[in-house]
Amino acid sequence: MQIQDLGDKILNGDRRALARAITLVESRRADHRAEAAALLDHLRMAGRQAVRIGLSGTPGVGKSTFIEAFGMMLTAQGLRVAVLAVDPSSARSGGSILGDKTRMERLSRDPMAFIRPSPSQSHLGGVARRTREAVELCEAAGFDVILIETVGVGQSETVVAEMSDLFILLLAPAGGDELQGVKRGIMEMADIILVNKADGDLKPAATRTCSDYAGALRLLRKRPQDPEGFPKAMMVSAQTEAGLTEAWVEMQALIRWRRENGFWDRRRADQALYWFDQEVRQALLARLETAAAKSAMADLSARVAAGDISPAVAAEEMLRDHLGK
Repeated sequence: MQIQDLGDKILNGDRRALARAITLVESRRADHRAEAAALLDHLRMAGRQAVRIGLSGTPGVGKSTFIEAFGMMLTAQGLRVAVLAVDPSSARSGGSILGDKTRMERLSRDPMAFIRPSPSQSHLGGVARRTREAVELCEAAGFDVILIETVGVGQSETVVAEMSDLFILLLAPAGGDELQGVKRGIMEMADIILVNKADGDLKPAATRTCSDYAGALRLLRKRPQDPEGFPKAMMVSAQTEAGLTEAWVEMQALIRWRRENGFWDRRRADQALYWFDQEVRQALLARLETAAAKSAMADLSARVAAGDISPAVAAEEMLRDHLGK
C-alpha cells in the first residue's frame, strides 16, 4: 500500500489502516523505518492533537480495570479513545502475552475505542520502543483522548511522561511501601495521583492513603506548569466507577489552564527536542550493531584484555572508525 494512501485512510479514521501503520512503525527493518518516517511526515501536516494521558502504577493496582471504566465513561460522552497498552516481554523468549484486550473486554467492543497492546521488547521506560510514534498515528486518526499504559512503575518507567500531556499515577490503598524506592521521583512527575480500589472494606485505607499523599504533595516544590491546588491526590474506584467523573473534571481543568498559560505548547516543544535527542542516540548505538562494528569491537576487546592497548585508546579508536563518519 502506498504511504500517501495509507495516510489518507488514517486521516479518515480507518481503524485497519491505523493498525497496519502501528505495525509499520514498530518494525525494525530499515525500509520499514524509512516508510514510517515518510508516513508520519505526511500525517503531521494535518496538525491534529489529542489529549495524551500517561498512566503508571504498581502491578496489581488495577490499571487495566481503571482504563476500561475510565475509557467507557469518556466514550459515553462522545469522545473517541485510543489505548496504547504495553506488556512486558520475556527476557528468555522475547514474547509477550498481550492480554490487555482480554482484560478490557467491554472497551474492546466499543466502536468509539481502539486498543493496541504492544510488547516492551526489553525497552526501558515502561513503554514500547515506538509508542510515541503510535501516539502520533492515533492523533492523526482523530482520537480525542489517548491513554498510554506503562508496564509498571519505577525509576526507568518514567519515559511515558515525555510523551504525555498529563501523567497520572495510580496507587492501591496502603500501597505506599511499594513505592518507597522511587516515591519522590515519580511523585515529582505526577500531575494527579489516583488512589484506586476506594470501595468496600478498602475505602478507609484508601482515604488514609489519599490523605497521606495529598500531604506529601504539598511538601514538594511547586512547579511552574501547575495552577493552585495541583498536583493533587484523589480517590477512585474502577469497580464501582466512583470518582471517575470528578477525576476527568480535574484533568480537563489542568489541561485548560496549561493551554491558556502557554505551558501546553511549550511542553510539546520540549518533548519534541527530547525525542530528537533520543533518536540521535539510538541511531549512533545502531551503528555498533553492524557486522563490521562487532568484528572491530571483538578485536579491540581482545587487545584490551591482553594489555596491548588501554581501554580509553581502544574506545577512541572504535568511536573514530565507526561513529565518526
